[in-house]
Amino acid sequence: MQVQPSNLPIVIGVSGASGSIFAVRLLQILRELNVPTHLVMSKAAELALSMETDLSASEVKSLADVVYKVADVGAAIASGSFLTRGMVIAPCSVRTWSEIATGVTSSLLTRAADVTLKEQRKLLLMIRETPLHLGHLRSLTSLAEMGAIIAPPVPAFYLKPQNIEEMVDQTLDRVLDNFGLAREDVKRWS
Repeated sequence: MQVQPSNLPIVIGVSGASGSIFAVRLLQILRELNVPTHLVMSKAAELALSMETDLSASEVKSLADVVYKVADVGAAIASGSFLTRGMVIAPCSVRTWSEIATGVTSSLLTRAADVTLKEQRKLLLMIRETPLHLGHLRSLTSLAEMGAIIAPPVPAFYLKPQNIEEMVDQTLDRVLDNFGLAREDVKRWS
């Protein structure tokens, strides 16, 4: 059976940075768009999730089509021969982006990102840290030079969001644009 590009999954990585709401909502939106998702969460991501939301890790995992253990470096998403549309890490911690930048990966989360880069697929990093020191900027520059998309979750206030949910959705609509995906009710600059 030949896999059509429209059926390819997006890998969703979740690291321990603040902003787990972005991963949760992204999984929900991709489900609404009938885009298959493969999820890997770090242990720190599960901790951040419990601190930031009322959701359990198992509830979030139930939003994905396939879920991998972060230690399973032999999983399908660790191989370049496994076809995907690319990967989004939402949120992306300093540790995670630093591992990807150096190519010294210690988990399935960073190995899958490394494979995404080596296969020249889209890797979008929703980095969560501020302020950034020179070392951070250098590693992010290195990632951009390798082809990663550096996309901090920064809300656009020109759309006059009425609540946090609208800010999150607007940010994720920009993420989806990078994969050629869009929701019907997306708000744009006019």
